[in-house]
Amino acid sequence: MPPAYRPITRNGRTHYVPIPAPHPPRDWDHDVLTAVTAATTLLVTVSVVWSTASIGDLLHRVTVPALAYGAATAFDLTWIIAMALEWRARYDETRARGPRTAGHVALAAAMAGVGIHGWLAGDWATAVVGATISALAKGSWTLVMRHQAVALDADTAAWLHAERAARGAARALAAEERVDARSAAQLQAIRTSLALPSPEESGPDPEESADSPDRPEPEPAVPPMTITDAVRTAVDSGITDPDAVLRYVRQRSDANASPETVGRYLRARRREAL
Repeated sequence: MPPAYRPITRNGRTHYVPIPAPHPPRDWDHDVLTAVTAATTLLVTVSVVWSTASIGDLLHRVTVPALAYGAATAFDLTWIIAMALEWRARYDETRARGPRTAGHVALAAAMAGVGIHGWLAGDWATAVVGATISALAKGSWTLVMRHQAVALDADTAAWLHAERAARGAARALAAEERVDARSAAQLQAIRTSLALPSPEESGPDPEESADSPDRPEPEPAVPPMTITDAVRTAVDSGITDPDAVLRYVRQRSDANASPETVGRYLRARRREAL
């Protein structure tokens, strides 16, 4: 939208200057939610560091430090991944239920690991307090997600499910079409690599009929003529295409000659010529 202008006159001269756009009121709800999200992210970071240090020190008793602390990150990262998937499915309670359950299981495993480490290092109070850090971090994220999640009524949820099913079918079909296109391209590449030389390099076009004026006439056959002789005569006359050889054999020797028989004699003749 173009800016509005208003006239201003000074010393008898008037100029039109743009009217400053009004500033919208501050959105305190958005600011508070941003601050809460930032604080929750910080709490999750502290939880990951604490769990990794505790469980890594526990696993360090039986393995090398790099492997111990690397494996320790799996405890908190698993429920963080589960929460991210739950956030992605916040409009679909059915799809969100699986990541939510997996997140609870992973959280229990992380709390158990931190608790065991605290118990071995000190006492039960240390174990409980240390394990509570992960629970507080996940609880904070759960509150944030529940605040921003939108509950859909039954009809809207059913419509969303059908829409996703239709789009999933379209993506699946697109994937199949890409496979078909790739297979067609590979087949074309194979055919291109196995293509016969150009007519200038290979001699007469095999698709040309035996009666073409540009093709030398084969020597007239004297009946009766065997299939072997007919194949040899056709090849010696420059006819190399199997279909053309078959037509020639049926004209000169046996009208009922089978393609398999002619093909076998043709391959034998080609081996003799090598």
